[in-house]
Amino acid sequence: MSYFLAFLGFALLILLHEAGHFLAAKAVGMRVERFSLFFGPMFVKKQIGETEYGIGVLPLGGYVKITGMSPLEAFETPEIEARAYVNQPPWKRIVVIAAGPAVNLLIAFVLVWFVFVNGPTVLVTPQGSPIATSTVGALTKGSAAAAVIRIGDKIVSVDGVKGPLAIHNAISRESCAGGVHVNGCAATKPATVVLRRDGVLKTVKITPHWSTANKEMLIGVTWTDATVPTGVVSAAKQSAAGLWRVTQKTVSVIANIFHSSDRRQLHSIVGAGAIASQAVSAGWKNGLETFALISLSLGLINLVPLLPLDGGHIFWAVAEKLRGRRIPLRVMERASFVGIAAVLLLMVIGLSNDISTLAGHGFSAH
Repeated sequence: MSYFLAFLGFALLILLHEAGHFLAAKAVGMRVERFSLFFGPMFVKKQIGETEYGIGVLPLGGYVKITGMSPLEAFETPEIEARAYVNQPPWKRIVVIAAGPAVNLLIAFVLVWFVFVNGPTVLVTPQGSPIATSTVGALTKGSAAAAVIRIGDKIVSVDGVKGPLAIHNAISRESCAGGVHVNGCAATKPATVVLRRDGVLKTVKITPHWSTANKEMLIGVTWTDATVPTGVVSAAKQSAAGLWRVTQKTVSVIANIFHSSDRRQLHSIVGAGAIASQAVSAGWKNGLETFALISLSLGLINLVPLLPLDGGHIFWAVAEKLRGRRIPLRVMERASFVGIAAVLLLMVIGLSNDISTLAGHGFSAH
């Protein structure tokens, strides 16, 4: 069922992306010949006015055929020629092409906003890290703290130091006897921990131990994250900030594609589908968050200024506006070879990463 829901989610994202192009083209007076979900011959179709609507046999995308997208296209009548895409002013072409990615970005925002507005908001630093409270949210099994601290206790101070960050820093500065750190070695002296439990202050002694995995001294306490009730405006701000951070990271990955660490983060539709399926299985919030990120990625990638991507069409329309006359077809055709090569490269890298992941530990939605 999760795979089916993931498929429906992808189909809906594609349909809405193409609907953006379709509605914008209709709004500025262009002639739309075909609006299809998926590619290939349509096994379901219906003619309404001048537009044929349907569903194609190849579930690989969507398609909106606007008259005159090709400069070499022949036109049946002068009226049709006047409404052709190629004969429209640059601003109309930019509006029509930008509408698809814009819908993806809007969908991403709405989905994230809906998740935020239906639950408490975790407060984060400007760098996107959760802000911790002084309340204990989890205890490491077998740790020094597990024997004397309970989940829900509020840590007032450790050796007189207050505040989660200051407490963490104070504990991490402790050292093992002889200054040699091996996993599990105890600090030279116990820490004095003042905590509040059920409104009553208690003082306990806890000896920090060295964690090789974390490379620091720990007592085995995990703080809860600070949250606030989410209002409509607050959810919008959190959504915009979160999506902007993801956007910066996505642009960085694409810009640094020749760095192995960034290149490994790219995935094809195979990986996206597997992750979406797992996210749907984990609950509606995880599913919506994942589809928001997928929609955001679709919008951003489509805005890359290379043909045949939407961003390529926008780039050449802007170039024509600045130049004051049409760009020669041969120039755009040569440039499109670069874009096609780049798109194929991204697909090959993404698919290769997916195959490696599936052959290894598999995908994770987290």
